[in-house]
Amino acid sequence: MNPTRLPTHSYLGLTDHHHSYQLVPIRYDDREPIRAWRNAQLEVLRQAEPLTAAQQDAYFQRVVLPLFAQEHPDQLLFSLLHHGELVAYGGLVHISWPDRRAEVSFLADPARAAEAATYRADFLTYLRLLGRVAFEDLRLRRLVTETYDIRPAHVAIMEEAGFRFEGRLRQHVRLTSGIFADSLLHGQLAADYAAAHGPVV
Repeated sequence: MNPTRLPTHSYLGLTDHHHSYQLVPIRYDDREPIRAWRNAQLEVLRQAEPLTAAQQDAYFQRVVLPLFAQEHPDQLLFSLLHHGELVAYGGLVHISWPDRRAEVSFLADPARAAEAATYRADFLTYLRLLGRVAFEDLRLRRLVTETYDIRPAHVAIMEEAGFRFEGRLRQHVRLTSGIFADSLLHGQLAADYAAAHGPVV
């Protein structure tokens, strides 16, 4: 595969599994639970106001569904299933194909996010599966993340999965609570992923 090109429709084939988890291209039927999750967790998202059902439907029609036919999409979104049930979603966003780089996004069902052990299992597995897609299937070279510093447990899981701390943007975002939070920047290269999870083929 040409590392800077994603062949048309190959997004449909980007699936992976690990134990009882499966990562699949985002499904249209997942839009409503995802909307509810986003509205319940505004504090950790780049989203200022709750989404309406109409806004979510319009976003899926206008932005998400066309991704499946684009040769060079700027994002690839996935649903994470556990025993066949939707538990989280996220993807590779702000993709730069020439630089072979993407930002990682992730959001879990709030009920699962509230249980530390469950959230760790979900997020670690997601990062393992997304890393396979990014580094093995798409041949990207680098993944990046931005996390508000109010989420130390989330950051610890990323670092456990092989992401390295690369910088802090002080008082970078104003949260819905009104406080200003630092943004923590992490990155992962294919070699970092291999060190944490095994060789990239």
